[in-house]
Amino acid sequence: MSGKYFTATDANFQASILDSDKVALVDFWASWCGPCMMLGPVIEELAAQYEGRAIISKLNVDDNPNTAAKYGIRSIPTMLIIKDGKVVDQMVGALAKNVIAKKIDDQIG
Repeated sequence: MSGKYFTATDANFQASILDSDKVALVDFWASWCGPCMMLGPVIEELAAQYEGRAIISKLNVDDNPNTAAKYGIRSIPTMLIIKDGKVVDQMVGALAKNVIAKKIDDQIG
């Protein structure tokens, strides 16, 4: 990956996120969302920081409505942390990198 986040989709979500043995951060976003655009560079930095230790991913809600609906995503950006196929934490809004990183660290152990 080398600093590149994983692009999650309705088609690959089960296999790549839910069935993974790694903790995953999923950023639900859209191209028209201002706060989502502000969060983009933070997600890329986290992808580099957690390379090999966690899956850092983005899911475009406009292109992948089924997964967004399944998790009840009502406002974006919303970030879910998924571990062992289950949502273990949720964050809404463009949060600071250190806040997101602490929540990932809490799940990695």
